[in-house]
Amino acid sequence: MGTVIMHDVVSVDGFIADDNDDVGPLHEWYFSGDTPLTDEDQSGFRVSRVSAGYVRPMWESIGVIVLGRTLFDLVNGWEGDPPAGDHVVVVSHRPKPPGWHPEASYHFVDDIATAIDTAQELAGNRIVSVNAGDVGSQLLAAGLVDEVAMDVVPVVFGSGKRYFGRIDGQHLLEDPHVVIQGDRVLHLRFAVRSAS
Repeated sequence: MGTVIMHDVVSVDGFIADDNDDVGPLHEWYFSGDTPLTDEDQSGFRVSRVSAGYVRPMWESIGVIVLGRTLFDLVNGWEGDPPAGDHVVVVSHRPKPPGWHPEASYHFVDDIATAIDTAQELAGNRIVSVNAGDVGSQLLAAGLVDEVAMDVVPVVFGSGKRYFGRIDGQHLLEDPHVVIQGDRVLHLRFAVRSAS
């Protein structure tokens, strides 16, 4: 089974988007560097050399992305071509839109346990990347997340969509095992402390 990593870009005060689902300057570092993230460089992603050394192997190791219906709708499922991974699992009570990219490996499920089971089966030994926010926080609270990864951008939103959604209670993380300072971003990864 692959590692389940809850991941997103986040403001220093803990938001992944504003109240209108706008990410504002959170993703600017993805496009302001001098190093492409892919060999073909058709994606437009150009980060600092330091960030490329972290992001490129992480993205290459992702087998499946798990996300909620809100993000799917906002980005229209990346038109069936996700930025990383071969498959996408969407947690939603609504089915895939009729006729939407039938060739794309997108799987719509209606609960978080089925989402992780489906993602693990599709990913094999590769990483399952869970987007932060409401779905990510539900998975973390259910004990289904192995690591938390944050790309922290030096901006304060004040309000908006929280990285940890509406999670209840405390959830302990280990000391960060990745701390990398890129240009206009700090990459952090923490293992989730087991509840024992």
